[in-house]
Amino acid sequence: MRKDIIIPEVKNVYVAAVKELHEEFKTEDWNAYIVNDNLEPLEMVLLTVQGYNEKQMTTHMRHTIKLLPAKGFAKIEFMQEDIFTLDNFYSVTYFLDNKMYERRFEFPANSIQEVNTVKVPVMGKDGVLAV
Repeated sequence: MRKDIIIPEVKNVYVAAVKELHEEFKTEDWNAYIVNDNLEPLEMVLLTVQGYNEKQMTTHMRHTIKLLPAKGFAKIEFMQEDIFTLDNFYSVTYFLDNKMYERRFEFPANSIQEVNTVKVPVMGKDGVLAV
């Protein structure tokens, strides 16, 4: 029965950690973003986020974005630097052309660092892309 379920491959959708200036506090903070580099909007984007290792686990967070425009992006959350030592997972589910897509993105432990930044599609900013 499971073999009959077809889940299409996720393309042109990214999760990125971007370091930005926080205007109010005058600090450089890391924020997680979801990026849609498709020519069509993503509908009903559901995200679950959790970080863990053998000894620690963060709270399981859930986020919803009703519509993520084509060639658009949305901030998911502020990332506290003390979670960077954990493996951080972002499970993303969305609808595109009346089909459901799903993918799990990962920031491996200690991967969110400025030396690992690349240009993030659509945003045009430097950030770390989840694998």
